[in-house]
Amino acid sequence: MSPTIDRVQELLRREVPIKRSRDLQRKVLLACGLGSSATYVVANVAGALRGRGYSTVNQSVSELTAIGAPSRAIALPIFVVSDALALAFGIGVLESAGRNSRLRVAGWALVGVGVLDMVSPFTPMHVRERLAAGEQTGTDTAHLWVTSLTTLLILAAMGFGAAGLGKRFRFYSIASVVAMTGGGLLTLTQMKDVAANLPTPLNGVYERIGIGGYLLWMAVLAVVLLRAARAPR
Repeated sequence: MSPTIDRVQELLRREVPIKRSRDLQRKVLLACGLGSSATYVVANVAGALRGRGYSTVNQSVSELTAIGAPSRAIALPIFVVSDALALAFGIGVLESAGRNSRLRVAGWALVGVGVLDMVSPFTPMHVRERLAAGEQTGTDTAHLWVTSLTTLLILAAMGFGAAGLGKRFRFYSIASVVAMTGGGLLTLTQMKDVAANLPTPLNGVYERIGIGGYLLWMAVLAVVLLRAARAPR
């Protein structure tokens, strides 16, 4: 056997473990999407149990980590874990995109979502009582900007993800966008009442419908890409 052939076979033997390691890394990153959604739910439950007088039905998720909220100490660290997992998931989508340019754009959008999620702990709102008393600070304004930018990136990720994958996932993504947009618009109608410390009936339900639509979409995307990673090439 010639030295050239021996060299090629040696390089191929070295390449197989590297490829397997990269595949495993990509699968772990994609699985972070499932972990992020699940951790977000845990943060909501733990925060609601700790928040004295907090209403999951009538109050927003942001109020769990608001400055002055009793639930902040327990909910915030769990949300941070969810945020870190979301960022890892975005990287996993990027690594899974290959030549699929639309899925690559969705991956970059999800990375952007993860980065903003990591910024959000530094831009909390205040509890309603302080807002009504005129004690707003720069973090309240920054909170609105970060939330708005995150929403736009999520919609971009869902749109490009729908365009980059199959028809069934496309239809599912459209339904998820409708749920998220509808819940978000209903939440916006009560924004002034939150700042004035007035009753906001079903505000928490509206917001969680929107957020839940995205969390479920992220989990479904993770499953779709994990199945594709296991399929023979």
